[in-house]
Amino acid sequence: VQLQASGGGLVQTGGSLTLSCVASGFTLENYFITWFRQAPGKERSGISCISSNRNGGLAYYVDSVKGRFNISRDDAKNTVYLQMDSLKPEDTGVYSCAADIIDGACLPLSYDYPYSGQGTQVTVSS
Repeated sequence: VQLQASGGGLVQTGGSLTLSCVASGFTLENYFITWFRQAPGKERSGISCISSNRNGGLAYYVDSVKGRFNISRDDAKNTVYLQMDSLKPEDTGVYSCAADIIDGACLPLSYDYPYSGQGTQVTVSS
């Protein structure tokens, strides 16, 4: 049972990347998913989350990524995506995902989620 983030890489300022968070061993359908970013020398922080479709599939973004990032989910593929556009050097970090169950909308809070996984490195060059 795990979540695996992938899709990271090296991109220039202004470029785009799409990250994937794939669940194995359980189905994501009833879970909300949070994407985290851990910048170099800093703690992990939540940047976006999406509620389950049963709770409306509502998305939340922190201000620093609002308007540039888009989170989506495909429960048939057991996958949540993070489309990242207009990337900036300050977006550099390790991106990871985590899952939990909650009623209603989500917030990208940091705590011990029931399911989480290894991250993927995103590096934005200036």
